[in-house]
Amino acid sequence: MNKKTKVFIAQFLCFAILFIIVRIPIDYFTDLTSIWGSLIGAVVATIFAPQFKVFDTQQGQKIYMRWIFIKGVKELNW
Repeated sequence: MNKKTKVFIAQFLCFAILFIIVRIPIDYFTDLTSIWGSLIGAVVATIFAPQFKVFDTQQGQKIYMRWIFIKGVKELNW
């Protein structure tokens, strides 16, 4: 599996987990209809999910992560 595929899967899983974590309490505690609950969950998950990028360098492909809860960019060794 190449690094771009790993990054795509990791980003999707982070988004999906956060979406589910937000979506279930919205359904349980509010009377919002399904489209509004889903929309709020998607916006919150988009904001709070980490962003992964693959860059081509002279040493090969490198994976970097940026997240709202850490300062700067972190290099991942996958």
